[in-house]
Amino acid sequence: PLAYLLGDVLTEVYGLRAARRVIWLGFGCNLLALGAIQAAIHLPAADFWSENQSAYQDILGTTWRLFLASLAAYVVGELANAYVLAFMKGATGGRFLWARTIGSTVVGEGLDSLIFVTIAFAGTGAPLANPIVTTWLIKVAWETAATPLTYVIVNYLKRREGLDVYDFGAPSATAAHQPR
Repeated sequence: PLAYLLGDVLTEVYGLRAARRVIWLGFGCNLLALGAIQAAIHLPAADFWSENQSAYQDILGTTWRLFLASLAAYVVGELANAYVLAFMKGATGGRFLWARTIGSTVVGEGLDSLIFVTIAFAGTGAPLANPIVTTWLIKVAWETAATPLTYVIVNYLKRREGLDVYDFGAPSATAAHQPR
């Protein structure tokens, strides 16, 4: 959920283009982490660790499904969140930041929860609906509770950077507009 708050701030102040770059950078970093973990599994164990190597491989070796679930959920959820926020900003003329951040989180975190839980646990016999809905509601509740913090950060950055990027629609007469 913290990533969504930061994504909202990034999209709100710097625009969709900047947010997409950061999302794809995060995706690349996650792929790098996955590669490093897989390399560590397949490298020979240190002499003092050899008796624990099996447990190490069992724990980290089974995470491929979780990593795939996480990567897919991250990319789809974050991109959806950024697009919805940017579109709503244009549609509202930059008003109602609270509605934009919470509304985009409802969509983004909904997709994130649905994709992650489905990929990670489908076919395991675990129930899916309850974890999807529960994690989604917790994340939306967090975003709602964090809205005052979002306002503080967004207002600070807009003043400091002198930016208020609109990706869709026309800005209101009082908003600073930076063309893309």
